[in-house]
Amino acid sequence: MYSEHKLILTAYGGRVGLLKAFPKPLTANEEKERLRKCREGDIEARNELIERNLRLVAYIVKKYSAGEKNNEDLISIGTIGLIKAVDSFDADKGIRLATYASRCIDNELLMLFRSEKKRSKEVYLSDSIGSDKEGNEISLIDVIEAEDEDITDKILMQENLRKLDSYMNTVLNDRERKIIYMRYGIPDGAKEYTQREIAQIMSISRSYVSRIEKKALKKLRKAYDETDNT
Repeated sequence: MYSEHKLILTAYGGRVGLLKAFPKPLTANEEKERLRKCREGDIEARNELIERNLRLVAYIVKKYSAGEKNNEDLISIGTIGLIKAVDSFDADKGIRLATYASRCIDNELLMLFRSEKKRSKEVYLSDSIGSDKEGNEISLIDVIEAEDEDITDKILMQENLRKLDSYMNTVLNDRERKIIYMRYGIPDGAKEYTQREIAQIMSISRSYVSRIEKKALKKLRKAYDETDNT
């Protein structure tokens, strides 16, 4: 098991601290197909499920301060949890692999922290195990009670938002970009305007605003499709 996950990490040049160093997660349909093959004993499908979820390990490790252990060590331990998750996952239970794997990865990391605590003193749930990226102290109870969420979906959402920001500035003209910003409250938290309100502000007809919005959305959709097909 240990040599297996070390081989996976070595294949990516030791760049384990960066999410972008790992392959993109599988789509829901791709994951379903690989899981089916994995249950039938397909080793390549099993390995791909592991490799395409390494971003999940890196993401979870970011919750913990490196402390006395560097990120490579923590990702090595987290990858053991990921491998265990892939080998024991039951798709018939109706949850995503990422949700199940996140628990296994967390458990593996917590086992490490607990074993180290036991060598020095008794473990208390309120004991600090490090801090998050904002500098807030994290205790065992914080991690145990962490809200269950699909981490893969969160990562994909963040990637799509980065793409959207790039496409807005490259494929849209100034008028299209302004209308999309106003219609959808960009940046996040800004007021969302109706087409009629935008028409009044820009001194154009509502139907013209509608045409510009549809054209802009079509451009953005095309940009996404072209990226996915490359």
